[in-house]
Amino acid sequence: MAISTLDDTDRRLLRVLQVDGRITNAELAKRCNLSPAATFDRVRRLKERGYITGYAALLDPAKVDRALLIFVEVVLERTTGETFEDFAAAVRRAPEVLECHMVAGGFDYLIKARVKDMEAYRGFLGDILVKMPGVRETRTYAVLEEVKSTVQLPL
Repeated sequence: MAISTLDDTDRRLLRVLQVDGRITNAELAKRCNLSPAATFDRVRRLKERGYITGYAALLDPAKVDRALLIFVEVVLERTTGETFEDFAAAVRRAPEVLECHMVAGGFDYLIKARVKDMEAYRGFLGDILVKMPGVRETRTYAVLEEVKSTVQLPL
């Protein structure tokens, strides 16, 4: 089902759920001008069709010793299927890595990671990242200020 097949009510439900995934069905129904039964059915259908993939608590990174946000460009030695697979498997095992994207352009992957501080990043870089399969070089960008950070998709 493509986004174009969502009706206005589905979009309204999804917008509210993106802001508060713990909202009760009754409150969601009230905010979206639906009956609780219709709301329950629509949310169930949105889950079944894969629009809603899960729910999560958003944590304050500083309070859990992950205050430093970094982005890392990664260039691989070779761009073969096996190298891509081995690198991706190693990234999936690294808890510091929040996101990793294969990109087109001057490097192969862009990593978003969170660590306690620069000392912790130095350990992550030297002990984990550069030892991942196929890594030739990295370029690190430490975030000085988060201007905007959201997980909410525009609908």
